[in-house]
Amino acid sequence: MTVFFIAMAFLESAVVVYLRALYYPDGFELTLVPMDPLLVRTEVLRELATMIMLLAPAALVTRSALERFAWFSFGFGVWDIFYYVWLKVLLDWPASLATPDLLFLIPVPWVGPVWAPCLISIGLIVLAILLLRRSALGSPSTLGGLTWLALVGGAGLMILSFLIVPLSGSVDLGDMVHANGVGSDAGPLSTDYPWPWFAVGLLASSYGLWRIWRPMARTE
Repeated sequence: MTVFFIAMAFLESAVVVYLRALYYPDGFELTLVPMDPLLVRTEVLRELATMIMLLAPAALVTRSALERFAWFSFGFGVWDIFYYVWLKVLLDWPASLATPDLLFLIPVPWVGPVWAPCLISIGLIVLAILLLRRSALGSPSTLGGLTWLALVGGAGLMILSFLIVPLSGSVDLGDMVHANGVGSDAGPLSTDYPWPWFAVGLLASSYGLWRIWRPMARTE
C-alpha cells in the first residue's frame, strides 16, 4: 500500500511538472496565469479522480467502514507528503516548508504554506495507525461522539484556514480561465495565511488522536 501511494504521488508530481513547464516557465510564485478552460476543467476532474483513487484501495482491503477510513487516511498522508518529496527531487521546489502553495481548486483555490498540508498528512498517518492497531486489538468499532467531534471539527478548522482568504473574494476559480489561455495575469494569490485557525484545529485533532490512543495504552 505504501509503495502504491508513493508511486501515485509521483504521477501527481509529474502532472505539476508538465503544467509548470507550460504555464510557469519562469517559476511558480502564486500568480495565476490564464489557462485554457478545458485544462482548468481537466484539473478539477483530475483532483476528483485522485480522491477516488485514494478511496479505491481502502475499499478493496477490508469491509469495515472504520478500517476503510483508516486506509484512506494513511494513503492520503503518504501520497501528499511524497508529492512534495518528488517535487523537490524533480524541480528543487519548494525552497522551504514555509513556501506558499496552491493546494487544491475545489470549490475555490486553496492556499497555504507547505508545512500545513504536511502536518495534516502526518496526523492522518498517525490516525490510520491508531485505528488499525485499535481494530487489531479487538476494540469497539465506534470511536465515540466526542472523539469524532474533535477529529472532524479540528479538520474543518484546518481546511477553513486554507479557504478564508480565497472565500473573502480575493480570487476564485474563474480567475484561472481565459479563452485559449491568453490574456493578462489573473494576479497574485494572497500569501497571508490565517495560521491561528490551523493551530486551533491542530490542537482539537490532536486531542481526538489522544482519545483514541489512551485506552490502547492502558491495555498494552
